[in-house]
Amino acid sequence: MPTHGIGRWKYLLPKEAPRKKRDRLQMKQIRAATDTEYGSLSVKVSGYDMTVVEHYSQYIHNLCNRLRIRVAESYALPTKTTAVMLMQEQGTKMYVDALLKTHERIVQISSMNATLCPTFMDVVLQNQPEGVELTVKEHAERDFLERFKARPQLEGLMAQVNQRD
Repeated sequence: MPTHGIGRWKYLLPKEAPRKKRDRLQMKQIRAATDTEYGSLSVKVSGYDMTVVEHYSQYIHNLCNRLRIRVAESYALPTKTTAVMLMQEQGTKMYVDALLKTHERIVQISSMNATLCPTFMDVVLQNQPEGVELTVKEHAERDFLERFKARPQLEGLMAQVNQRD
């Protein structure tokens, strides 16, 4: 057919090696701040409504792309559940009144221009929805490790296996 292959573009992209399942996520290098630009920054968005938190983090990511601020990573932290306990008036027994789930998203920015930062923060704060908490801080190695769930049972079993060897 003369029209066979029109609109196909996948063959133009370079071939990437398939990622193995066993490959572990590696921490990217943390950029240091200079006189004219900030280093690696973490913009943390948290709240109780997952939809609002997700859309606001998408908004921040798209704003960074529009302002040509390089986004290194965008990811979710494990959901934290908090039980609200209520005590009866006559007695000492407590019962669960509600379960609050806190959802957190991180947009990691690298090398933001220092002159652009006040404008970026102004726009982000003016468009912050209700019930959403925003935190901007310098990215550290501890922040990378925070994104993985702790498995104390697995760690205990691995310690027992290592002791036997």
